[in-house]
Amino acid sequence: MRNNDNQPAHRKDPGYRNADERLGDYHEVERLLTVSEVRDQAGRCMSCGTPFCHGYACPLANVIPEINELIIENRFEEALEMLLSTHPFPEFTARVCPALCEGSCVRGISDQPVTIRQVEKMIIEKGFEERWVRPRPPQRRRGESVAVIGSGPAGLSAADRLNKLGFNVTVYEKELSPGGLLFYGIPNFKLDKDIVKRRIELMREEGVIFECGVNVGSDISFHYLKRRFSAVLLTGGSRQPCDLNIPGRDLGGIIFAMPFLCAQNKRIAGEPLKPEEDIIAKDKNVVIIGGGDTGSDCLGTALRQGAEKVSQFEILPRPPEVRPGDNPWPLWPRIDRVSSSHLEGGTRRWSVMTKRFEGDEQGKVKKLHCAEVEWVLKNEKHVPLEIEGSAFTVEADLVILAMGFLGPGPDILADYLGLKRDQQGNILIADNHGTGIPGIFSAGDMARGQSLVVRAMADGKAAAENIAAFIDSVLHP
Repeated sequence: MRNNDNQPAHRKDPGYRNADERLGDYHEVERLLTVSEVRDQAGRCMSCGTPFCHGYACPLANVIPEINELIIENRFEEALEMLLSTHPFPEFTARVCPALCEGSCVRGISDQPVTIRQVEKMIIEKGFEERWVRPRPPQRRRGESVAVIGSGPAGLSAADRLNKLGFNVTVYEKELSPGGLLFYGIPNFKLDKDIVKRRIELMREEGVIFECGVNVGSDISFHYLKRRFSAVLLTGGSRQPCDLNIPGRDLGGIIFAMPFLCAQNKRIAGEPLKPEEDIIAKDKNVVIIGGGDTGSDCLGTALRQGAEKVSQFEILPRPPEVRPGDNPWPLWPRIDRVSSSHLEGGTRRWSVMTKRFEGDEQGKVKKLHCAEVEWVLKNEKHVPLEIEGSAFTVEADLVILAMGFLGPGPDILADYLGLKRDQQGNILIADNHGTGIPGIFSAGDMARGQSLVVRAMADGKAAAENIAAFIDSVLHP
């Protein structure tokens, strides 16, 4: 059915592969919309007068209405060029971005928003399929070199932009493969690592050098970098996990989420694991503490590993199914989001506080003591208060802490340089991403705090422009 303005009446999502099938592998679970379906969705955009998706929501300022118009006209290669004019890696955000643009889609005021993420996914995948995406090294190389420390979203984005500006770029990564969070932290069933490898290979063909298995500050020194590079950009991410300081925390079998996720990605990639990293959920009762995306990723991973039972606890109350009155459009809708992992199994509970862990004779966790809470306003802050008589226990062989991150944590190079930090522990930077030491910059979650992949990419891109301006100011004061 179409509206009177000849536009499709409904949003179309691609859906997922059958749950029984996808639980038996680690392949991507989300299906693709057909080209025809994407064109229909693009058509739903055409009556928009003021594109908040572009001007308000998207950190990269993708020109979404113009891209959609090109899709409707079957001008796919031009749509790709327009998308790549603002976005370095659409294939990543098309898979893992929560689509801030869709939360501010004007169509979403009275209807469901346009599936903008799926439009971009079709464009970039068609671009690779048709070989429109190809190596494009800079036509002119500059003499200056820049080192990028860390190959996550911010680091890759900065490296890509600096390379396109003609600089000689070397990316240092402490792990064996480049990609950072994209390669190690996000499960394959959301982002297949062949997609990451495809982009890395393209960047290599364009001239970016990747040095992996190198811990900067330990394997190579700052003095080495200073002699070889005109500028250094730190993009180490936000790696310090939030902990749960309650009785029994020192028991075995209580781990952080990121090592758990990284270990599985390393298994799939065939990379070696240290004995302490080799933890698997098979046949275990698993409790995940933390209700966000990382917790959801742990849920899907544990189910694929063959966990006996998986529970996910969140101390915050369950979000509403529709926007509350204090969360109007075009703000990002604070609603309950059900991921593909949630549809595969396990249980979720909200407003649950874990009070203590109980262990067995071998010093391993065997039980959680919990209680339900209600959130009340106290001293102008909402705080959780235990509900009398709500205490309960749950058995667990493996507890995964997925409660977010506090900052980059200890960093050999940053600590050696004495870089200042803000109250959250992030690297303190100026508006131009400078750290206070000439030639040393920082970007992404390491400087901004834990955020989204798309924001890290935007920040890395901005940092690259600032580094270019710094180098030009040194050469041409």
